[in-house]
Amino acid sequence: PVTAGSIVVPYGHVIGNEKWRGSEVAQRLQGKVRLIFEDGLGLVDFHLSNGTCILLISEADLVAGDEFKRRLGRFRNASSLRGIVIVEKTPISDQYYLGVQKLVLELGMVLLPVPNQGEASQLITELVSFCVREQSRDRSANPFLRKQRAQLAEPAVLQTVQQIPGVGKTKALLLLQQFGSIHRLCNASINELEQVVGQTVAQQIYTF
Repeated sequence: PVTAGSIVVPYGHVIGNEKWRGSEVAQRLQGKVRLIFEDGLGLVDFHLSNGTCILLISEADLVAGDEFKRRLGRFRNASSLRGIVIVEKTPISDQYYLGVQKLVLELGMVLLPVPNQGEASQLITELVSFCVREQSRDRSANPFLRKQRAQLAEPAVLQTVQQIPGVGKTKALLLLQQFGSIHRLCNASINELEQVVGQTVAQQIYTF
């Protein structure tokens, strides 16, 4: 197990905030990962085993007002843990999305848009798989193994990468084959990106 703040998360497990019990995202996670609900997680919605915390901003949160902005600010100030923000970007919440994107990037956190909670659960599942793979890093140091496993990328992850301006399906596949996960792609340098997609698209990805 790895300690995420005061929360100990075993590999392959997700600790979920009690408020998501019974939600679509929780129902879809059941059976794919070992999901344990805890009360008192505070600002965090889901804890992963590598210290990553997920804040899930639903369509309802976006439409309801500015509470999610305060939550993001408090999380950023209160935590040294890695924060990934998953936002439900739907036709209803689309008008609020640019404001969220600007705020999250200003706070220096990773933002991943999804069209619904089903896609959010697939994304969390992929992140959990990434944590487990990271555990056996000695194997993942082999670039051939990394490329091999990237071809098994979830459709949700592929679609998420295609949200980046200038990135179609082919480039998204190339990026996932090279970097293996969204987390690594988010932390890639411009030089690393240029080697895969060229200078112009690399700059677009880096800026996004």
